[in-house]
Amino acid sequence: MKVHTDYLWFNTKKRHEFVRITDDIAGIVSASGVGEGTVLVSAMHITAGVFVNDWESGLLHDFDVWLEKLAPAGLNYQHHQTGEDNADAHLKRTIVGHQVVLPITNGALDLGPWEQLFYAEFDGQRRKRVVVKVMGV
Repeated sequence: MKVHTDYLWFNTKKRHEFVRITDDIAGIVSASGVGEGTVLVSAMHITAGVFVNDWESGLLHDFDVWLEKLAPAGLNYQHHQTGEDNADAHLKRTIVGHQVVLPITNGALDLGPWEQLFYAEFDGQRRKRVVVKVMGV
């Protein structure tokens, strides 16, 4: 079994941002030499996540609006009593999830016809990373 680890680094321009990372992950999978297996993609910050869905600007906007309704910024969260101001980002990350596992077949990501991989940032404008761990034969 082969195991290959790599990292993606982000420093988003906005506090909330969705970044398509499908091609980055596909490149890491290709470089790993794994032909059959899986790839784990995991956001390594508690206010960021990763998810798989359609790459359509209206849908990404809808995600942002929906998440803001579920965990609005600016409320008087208990977390803010610690000196932080990002409780909504923690909640949004929990809803989106922090990692995905994707199949690798014949040396490539094996995604459905519309599936794309995204990095979801909810407390951005500072350096963050995602670990990518490719495992297989």
